[in-house]
Amino acid sequence: MDETIREALRRSLGTPARRWLLVGTLVMGLLAAVALVAAADPADRTFAELSGTVQSLLSVATPLFGILLVRDLRRAPVRLPVLPTVLAVGLPAVVIGVAGVLICAATLALTPADVAEAPWRFAGTVAVGSVLVQIVAGLVGTGLGLLLRSVVLAFLATIILPLGLFALLGAVDALRPAQSWLTPFGSVRNLLSGEMSAVAWVQWLCVLLVWGVGLNAVGAALLNRRGRPTGR
Repeated sequence: MDETIREALRRSLGTPARRWLLVGTLVMGLLAAVALVAAADPADRTFAELSGTVQSLLSVATPLFGILLVRDLRRAPVRLPVLPTVLAVGLPAVVIGVAGVLICAATLALTPADVAEAPWRFAGTVAVGSVLVQIVAGLVGTGLGLLLRSVVLAFLATIILPLGLFALLGAVDALRPAQSWLTPFGSVRNLLSGEMSAVAWVQWLCVLLVWGVGLNAVGAALLNRRGRPTGR
């Protein structure tokens, strides 16, 4: 198992295409951070406001690393355990989350424009939340990659399903409070605002259980049931 985990970690960022994907993702985050700081009102130039948009944007690409790892699993000549692949997505997720924190911090610190009175308020909580956001995004990628064979369909599903559920719950007043309990985007808003309460942490754990643990468990069971045929 240890050897399998090491191999999965190596593959997570071990190909030129995936390294370029990582670079492209981070460049996209940097450009977004610079544009946001340039266009925002001084009161909105805070680490939390900047992270909220930049980390959300980065989290769109993070699931693709999980989907590609699952594709490797399907193509393996021998049957491999699913868990190492699911755990391995943590590496690119943490790299993206930490790099996003550094991008936002550097952009805010180096801006020549006026900033808010307390630009670094909740910075520690937001930094931790940024990494957690990317970890959940990566797990959504592995989960939907296990459920859907097509890389394109799985990637589209990582956007459509979470946002669709968020919009559906938000359309009904009685269901709107469930957004923070059942959707990644609902918990992202809490994590990246920095104003986390005990209830908000429990809500994030629920989202992790649903989209991280539950989705991958169902996907792994379905993959095993199919017999894991290899393919292109």
